[in-house]
Amino acid sequence: MNESRIKSAIKAFSKLKVLVIGDVILDAYYKGKVERVSPEAPVPVLDIQSKEYRLGGAANVALNVKDLGAQCIVCSVIGKDEAGERLKDLMQTEQLSLQGLEETSDRPTTVKTRLVSGFSQLLRMDEEVTRSLDEQEAKALITRIAALIERASPDAIIFEDYDKGCITPELIAEVIKQAKQAGIPVTVDPKRRNFFAYAGVSLFKPNLKELREGLNLPQLKTDRKSLIDAFKQLNERMPIDAAMFTLSEHGVFITDGDKSDHIPAVKRMIADVSGAGDTVIATATCALASGLDQAEIAYLSNLAGGWVCQFPGVVSIKQDDLLAETSKVLSNGH
Repeated sequence: MNESRIKSAIKAFSKLKVLVIGDVILDAYYKGKVERVSPEAPVPVLDIQSKEYRLGGAANVALNVKDLGAQCIVCSVIGKDEAGERLKDLMQTEQLSLQGLEETSDRPTTVKTRLVSGFSQLLRMDEEVTRSLDEQEAKALITRIAALIERASPDAIIFEDYDKGCITPELIAEVIKQAKQAGIPVTVDPKRRNFFAYAGVSLFKPNLKELREGLNLPQLKTDRKSLIDAFKQLNERMPIDAAMFTLSEHGVFITDGDKSDHIPAVKRMIADVSGAGDTVIATATCALASGLDQAEIAYLSNLAGGWVCQFPGVVSIKQDDLLAETSKVLSNGH
C-alpha cells in the first residue's frame, strides 16, 4: 500500500459532502446497580444512577462520516415526539444538519433502551414501528432527498438500512436513478428486507451473516473461491459495480467481478464490535469518493472497522486517528 497516497485521500475527506439515507435510532442507556431482587417478581431491581443518549442507526453512520472530516446530511423520517426532539438535539450538538429529516405524527422515533448493570446488559427495550413508509411519507422523503442532491451536490450517497421501514424499494430506485444522472457514487449497508433492491449501486457491503441469509447460503465459507462465487450469484440477481463483504476476524473481501482483494484483519484486543459496520461503510464511502482504488478502499475500511472494536461501546474514528493508525500499521508491514 502507498502510505502517502492513502494519507492524502484521508485528508481529502474534509472536502467531501455525503448524504446518509436510512433509519435513524435513538440509543438510550440506563445504567445502575443491582443489589436486590424485586418482591413483586423474581427479577433484579436496577437502581438507575445515570441515563445516556446516543445517535444510533443511520445517525451513527452520519456521525462516523462527520468524524472522518466530511460534511454529512442525514435523510430519514422521525416522529413528532420527545425522542425525535432528543435525537435532533444530539445531532445539533454533533454539528449534523437537520435539513434531511422528515417529521411525522404517524410513526414514533425508533428508540432502543438498554438497562445496564456494571458491564452487563440486563435487558433491551425497543420502541418502534417497522412497517414501510406509507406512500405520502415516502414521497415526502424522496422529494426532500431530490432537493438535497440538486442543492448540496453530494460527492457520495450511503443507504444505511436497519429494516425499520424508512428505506423502500421505490425510494431506492428513485435515488439510484438521480444519483446516476448526477454521477454520484452510491454505497449500501443492507438488511434482508430490501437485499436485492439495490441494482446499479457502486458498492454493496453486507457482512457475512447478511450475505449468507440474503443468498440463502448458510454454509458459505470465507475462502476466495466461495466469495467470488457468492458475488457472481449476487450480481446475477442484482447487477452492481462492486461488493465488499466484511468477514469479522477474517478481514474484508472486495471484488468487482474481474479483480478481487482479500484484506486480512489486523490482530487486536477486541473489546466491542458494536458499530463497527457503521464505521466500515462510512470509511469505504469516503475512500471511494476520494478516488482510492478497490484494494485501498478495502484496506482502509478494514483498518477503521478494526480500530473501533478496541473500545467498549459504540465509538467512531476521527480523521486524525485514522491517519495515525495508517502510519502505525503500514510501518509494521501490514
